[in-house]
Amino acid sequence: MMQLGFYFDQSRCTGCFTCCVACKDWHDISAGPIRWVRVDTIEEGKFPDPFVAHIFSPCYQCEDPSCLKACPADAIVKRKEDGIVTVNQEECLGEDSCGAPCKDACPYGSPQFGDEESPRMQKCDLCREQWQEGKKPICVEACPMRALDAGPLSELKKKYGELKEGTGFVYSSEIKPSIIFKPKKNNIGKP
Repeated sequence: MMQLGFYFDQSRCTGCFTCCVACKDWHDISAGPIRWVRVDTIEEGKFPDPFVAHIFSPCYQCEDPSCLKACPADAIVKRKEDGIVTVNQEECLGEDSCGAPCKDACPYGSPQFGDEESPRMQKCDLCREQWQEGKKPICVEACPMRALDAGPLSELKKKYGELKEGTGFVYSSEIKPSIIFKPKKNNIGKP
């Protein structure tokens, strides 16, 4: 089975949020709490030795997703052909009915619920419609710093190596998120 995933060059990311805006625009996600792609900022140290890094946080399309196991309605499915984790919103019971165990199960905060009445789970689906047209996800195409890439995980490993952690991100060997990193080095306190 092929597994699609992401590559993130943390050393190139400037925290411009273009990936986040492009995602919301492309998927027509209204203003509000839903953000299928997030960029978080990590700040350490102090003047004259500050350190700032950013972490790209979509759904990492885990090889063994904890959200899928936690869903009481079997509304979450991992596609066999490409490993993309999808949500059938028609099957989802909604946050009010089931208590959102999928949200609690994911250590990366991918499952999200809006502020509408009886919200249903939603999340990044790696722009599955883009893949059908032979294109990369919108966040990858939009990144002005070329800090993102996506593709079969085996090809990403050959191209970029096999580092699975970056500043602010801890790889879970239990659920195996499909991401490769080039971390930003923290040189605080080093000559």
